[in-house]
Amino acid sequence: MVSAIAIGLSVLSFLIWVYLLTFRGQFWRTDQHLEAIMEHSDLQSDSTLDCPPVSVVIPARNEAESIAITVRSLLQQDYPGAVSVLLVDDHSSDGTSHVANEAAQDLMSSDVDNRSFESLQALPLPAGWTGKLWALEQGTRAVLERSPQPEFVLLSDADIIHDPQNLSRLVSKSRQDQLDLASVMVRLRCESVWEQMLIPAFIFFFEKLYPFRWVNDPHRPTAAAAGGCILIRSTALQRIGGFSPLRDALIDDCTLAHKVKHSGTEETGFRSIWLGLSSRTSSLRPYPDLKTVWDMVARTAYTQLNYSLLLLMGTLLSMALVYLVAPVGLLGGLIAGQLAIAIPCFATWLMMAIAYWPILRFYSCSPLWAVALPAIASLYTLMTLDSALRHWQGRGGAWKGRTYATSQRS
Repeated sequence: MVSAIAIGLSVLSFLIWVYLLTFRGQFWRTDQHLEAIMEHSDLQSDSTLDCPPVSVVIPARNEAESIAITVRSLLQQDYPGAVSVLLVDDHSSDGTSHVANEAAQDLMSSDVDNRSFESLQALPLPAGWTGKLWALEQGTRAVLERSPQPEFVLLSDADIIHDPQNLSRLVSKSRQDQLDLASVMVRLRCESVWEQMLIPAFIFFFEKLYPFRWVNDPHRPTAAAAGGCILIRSTALQRIGGFSPLRDALIDDCTLAHKVKHSGTEETGFRSIWLGLSSRTSSLRPYPDLKTVWDMVARTAYTQLNYSLLLLMGTLLSMALVYLVAPVGLLGGLIAGQLAIAIPCFATWLMMAIAYWPILRFYSCSPLWAVALPAIASLYTLMTLDSALRHWQGRGGAWKGRTYATSQRS
């Protein structure tokens, strides 16, 4: 009986990975890559392309260490059109806006043309809003009231260093494909051992949950975005009512993408959005130890499950089936001399390693980390469980000195 159950589990895990590799939108590939795509785009090199003014909104709270680099990288974009940068300071206590203003003034006194910078102090946080979304609401409302209204608004985190061509690529991509929203998963820092162990896996799991090819297919409902860098059309932002409809969303980027993609009518269908990787625009935020990554994941993992105990239990069981059956079954099968268990488990482990290799290569990490994927997945499973525990203890959604009341509103 025990042997039959073990064989059944090993074969089931194997079949799941066959499905994932074959029918899950080829999530494991890294071909949805902004720089690589735009290198072959006619619009990317077309200097006669109309370049409309773009407004940039940066929500920031205690980002003095990185904000100067972010502001400079935005003001030094090679985009031919006008770029205006608005920093919304969300009650920082470390002089974030002062540092940003100094960086902008130093740059604006040089030969930077067609650029402007200003900062805005956020109003007190109203009940029911998260700090970032309240800052974005104020910032986007301010830029959309300008005349003429910008065609696009770029939403940037305060710890992103933008490649000089990033804005040109995003605008060209959006106009070429008539996108309402274009977002890049910026290159996260991957230097420490913990970063090499956990950061590529974070992207891998995100891609498995939201296959980029499905996100980018206007005929599919799947929607996602990466909050560090989002270019959105002003008309799309107005169509969904700004940020008020998602004011308490902890996973604000994916919620925004969902609102935009599903804002079409029965006649128009889904709106077109795009999500891809970037190798040249990167995050400055370090993840030097396990706790840093753990807190990042635990903050929103249970939110992703809609605070459902049933979904939590299903997730824990599925993670064990998908990632742990293979190594446990391989070891147990070899010890017991049960090749009917060991062979499918070995094949399963091999498939998951092959699937994981492209993102490891993208991040220039050792291929040996592919073999460790079951152990890495176990850590992420524990982070998800801890996210639920924090929610039940009233500590869910803690970020930058605030703990937000969680909501089940979609």
